[in-house]
Amino acid sequence: MLKPQDKELLAQKGISESDAEAQLSRFVTGFPYLKIKDAARVDAGIFRLSDEEVNAALDRWHEYLDHGGEVCKFVPASGAASRMFKALFEYVDGGTDELAEGTPVAKLIADIDKLPFIPELNAACEKLYGCALKELLDAGRNRDVIAAIVSAEGMNYGGLPKGLLKFHSYPEGSRTPVEEHLTEGAQTAANSKGEVHLHFTVSASHRDLFQAKLDEVIPQAEARTGKKFFVTMSEQKPSTDTIAANPDNTPFREDGHLLFRPGGHGALIQNLNDIKSAVVFIKNIDNVVPDARRADTIKYKEILGGLLLEVHDQIEDDLIALEEKDYTSSDLKGMVDYLKNVLNVNDARLDDMDDDSVAEYIKSKLNRPLRVCGMVRNEGEPGGGPFIAFNADGSSSPQILESNQVDPSNEEYMKMMATATHFNPVDLVCYIKDIHGKKFDLPSYVDHATGFISSKSSHGKELRAMELPGLWNGAMSDWNTVFVEVPVSTFNPVKTVNDLLRPAHQG
Repeated sequence: MLKPQDKELLAQKGISESDAEAQLSRFVTGFPYLKIKDAARVDAGIFRLSDEEVNAALDRWHEYLDHGGEVCKFVPASGAASRMFKALFEYVDGGTDELAEGTPVAKLIADIDKLPFIPELNAACEKLYGCALKELLDAGRNRDVIAAIVSAEGMNYGGLPKGLLKFHSYPEGSRTPVEEHLTEGAQTAANSKGEVHLHFTVSASHRDLFQAKLDEVIPQAEARTGKKFFVTMSEQKPSTDTIAANPDNTPFREDGHLLFRPGGHGALIQNLNDIKSAVVFIKNIDNVVPDARRADTIKYKEILGGLLLEVHDQIEDDLIALEEKDYTSSDLKGMVDYLKNVLNVNDARLDDMDDDSVAEYIKSKLNRPLRVCGMVRNEGEPGGGPFIAFNADGSSSPQILESNQVDPSNEEYMKMMATATHFNPVDLVCYIKDIHGKKFDLPSYVDHATGFISSKSSHGKELRAMELPGLWNGAMSDWNTVFVEVPVSTFNPVKTVNDLLRPAHQG
């Protein structure tokens, strides 16, 4: 099925022939649905911390930073903002200035003064039409105003990445999400030397724009926060691209060449694997708020970090005891209880194992990457959810699932999805080194059976596309996982431009 020229292209991208064949086979077999035990709930897979537990976690986090602990913020930022402006593009293409009452564009025009990029919009209007923004609005030229926001000739907000858009207004000027992540990092993840390490994943086409913005704003952020920033960037690796297929599952070709597509955010497990810090915060680029509304975010970032360290402390103690064979039957029982009650790992096979087998089992389960994930009560926001799922070895453990991983024909599973109490806001903190300080090989913990296939097109031709297991879904399937309830005030994503009008994004 693969031609000599295909093999050359695969070699250039760093994709093995066996991986390419496996992808093509997966188009034929599809991906299996996950076997689910139940949705995670408070006291049944999700922890709701007491005031005493909160204070202990905060103390542990500050102790870690004060004693030279290493930490990095990892921010997926490669997404284009085009979906943010979908309604605006449709309006511009509609051919009329009329605004239907209650539509997103009508609401935007009504509250346009609340947008954080009014000076830039006014300049774009002057440039394009020789008129100020107010003149255009007074004349009812709404379509021209909206075109000035999204068009390449205007502000080009429809063609830029979210990280470089103006999100929040301040007296000294508006800030982008990149700047807000710098500030949040200074407030939650500065080490004992006053250093803040951040890593943004960006697209190749926008890397220079990101670098220019960072060159501009890092000195400002250092002056504002009194911290020193060390910021790096990376792009999705060509080796994580996936082959596109025809509807009959044969390789899709354009001009005789294989067509590759980005593997989705699951590809970023390779980028995360390159991070040197033991502790890594992961949070999407658009989930930021202005300074005046960040108190809860700061508090719960530190709580998640402190809880991560408390769990890691116990895992380290247990693994050292197991390695040194310094334990009793009673100690093993305590370790199994910790597996069940804190890490929510359950396995009926443990009941039939002798002490030596139990010790080896515990060691295999504990010696892996660890993540603590904030979970928000479900208030209708879209997103994956926390579940207890069965693993290939028969054990069950916490997993973050997306709807496409669940069998829609299974009524019991659909009921679990419908009655789930929490969802995943992508607010994670991870420990990615073992107890000896050696980096885990993160790609080794990916469940490759958790990707998905979707229908797409290229130049009018239908194709099938494959996405790799999601970064916080299947790519972290074999990690140890703890779910913690966090307040909805910590989740303020900007999915559409109108979200910038919400109170959470006003100063």
